[in-house]
Amino acid sequence: MKYLVHFSRLFVGILFIISGLIKLNDPVGFSYKLDEYFGQPVFDMPFLLPFTLALALFVVILEVVLGVMLLVGYKVKFTVWSLLLLILFFTFLTFYSAYFNVVKDCGCFGDALKLTPWQSFTKDIVLLFFILILFFGQKHITTLFSQKFAMIVSVLGLVASCFLGYYVLNHLPVIDFRAFAVGKNIQKGMEYPAGAQKSVYEMIFVYNVNGVNKEFSDKQLMNLPEGANFVERKDKLITEGYVPPIHDFTLEKDGTDYVSEILNEEKMMFLVMYNLEKSNPEGLSKMEAFHQKAKSKGYKVIALSASDKTAIEKVKKENKMTFDFYFCDATTLKTIERSNPSIVVLQKGTIKQKAHFNDIEKLKL
Repeated sequence: MKYLVHFSRLFVGILFIISGLIKLNDPVGFSYKLDEYFGQPVFDMPFLLPFTLALALFVVILEVVLGVMLLVGYKVKFTVWSLLLLILFFTFLTFYSAYFNVVKDCGCFGDALKLTPWQSFTKDIVLLFFILILFFGQKHITTLFSQKFAMIVSVLGLVASCFLGYYVLNHLPVIDFRAFAVGKNIQKGMEYPAGAQKSVYEMIFVYNVNGVNKEFSDKQLMNLPEGANFVERKDKLITEGYVPPIHDFTLEKDGTDYVSEILNEEKMMFLVMYNLEKSNPEGLSKMEAFHQKAKSKGYKVIALSASDKTAIEKVKKENKMTFDFYFCDATTLKTIERSNPSIVVLQKGTIKQKAHFNDIEKLKL
């Protein structure tokens, strides 16, 4: 039992630290996952949505600190109880995601390692098993060196975690694991390998029949009941095939998609503002001056946003913006960059530089 507890201590402590640090490197990305859980159609708790970033920071810092405290043996009872409650919470979330198929990726390891819902649930069951060993074998968890040393290391872990969280929120993730990282080519990210199986969908048509919405397959359309009124069309996934790292990437203006044209530009710059209502006012105020600077260096500059025309016109007028706005899916834009607004510099579709609006002057044009 003693040796099993020692192994469990190392395994759980190291895994919690690694998992926490990966998410702490990108707390905004983890907060988007919490948005999914608290929004529809999962738990439908909109009152928590304004606090997802704060909750994300709290959870990931707690993961790191508990991992450190377990390894050094500081406040063993508090640490083991906290780990048990935390893993029970995570296990519930991953089971709910897997069973009801609502959140496709729990974000346990951020963008560094993608797990399916059932893989995430299995991982949490394994962790629960080892944490239960720690729970029933607490007497074998001894403090390394001294209580004072354990306290100092734990406090340093907390301070370092808080500093890392503050840094990445005011700049960008230290390590970028996303498909839009510097050096990645967007066109290649959208390609399907030769022989790759594509997803198969079935078109489902919803019609209102005598006040009730009913679903029909395309083969049933020839025999629709009299007086049926079309409501919507839904695509039902039958077989999931290969999904390229970059998908749903469009650059639309006035109903036309300009992806091919824009990604072939030699000197291109995106000003990413996924939601103008949530954009930082200080960051927005810097965009026009930077646009003029980039334009003088020969760059074509456009803004990418998922906001509607009314919001765009309002922001353009308030900040005297003269660059064009193109529509892109909000989820895609949140994947491209974590600050709102932010800057992406490209050369023929290859990302050369990225910057938080706080680091706009560090970009080399």
